[in-house]
Amino acid sequence: MNRVFGLKNCDTCNKAVKALKADGVAHDFIDIRAEADLADRVPVWLKAVGAKALINTRSTTWRGLDEAQRARVEADPAGLLIENPTLIKRPVIESGEAISVGWSDHVRKALQS
Repeated sequence: MNRVFGLKNCDTCNKAVKALKADGVAHDFIDIRAEADLADRVPVWLKAVGAKALINTRSTTWRGLDEAQRARVEADPAGLLIENPTLIKRPVIESGEAISVGWSDHVRKALQS
């Protein structure tokens, strides 16, 4: 079963869920603020894709951080993301052992197979 981690009000997440439904791809949607166990998931995601791919440096949350908080990207990216789930680039999709971040045609095609 595919697991889609995101925010219910995220346009990209909603687009991904809609496309997965249209493609008949079974999935569960998990809200990263309310339902996800980020303490368990974030380290796995970081190991799989790295901080650069997982941290959304274009987000409003990122722009609101001071320099000391931003510096945690190097020292403690997991802690930073767990404390600020809206910094996670979305959606994060777990498909078996594979983890993808964001929504693109490449991700959609990979999930169809």
